[in-house]
Amino acid sequence: MGRPPLNVKETKIRLSPETKERIAALVGNYQIAAFIREAVENELTRREAERDQES
Repeated sequence: MGRPPLNVKETKIRLSPETKERIAALVGNYQIAAFIREAVENELTRREAERDQES
């Protein structure tokens, strides 16, 4: 049957080689995208909570 869709949209980002190497050193080359998705979700949650406290 194949893999089910991930329901995500491809978005390209630019990272310095050093940043990419740091991420890969922590999670491996095949988990970089998952790491970035998690980091973005965490930062969105943090900023939204901060925004809501200011309102």
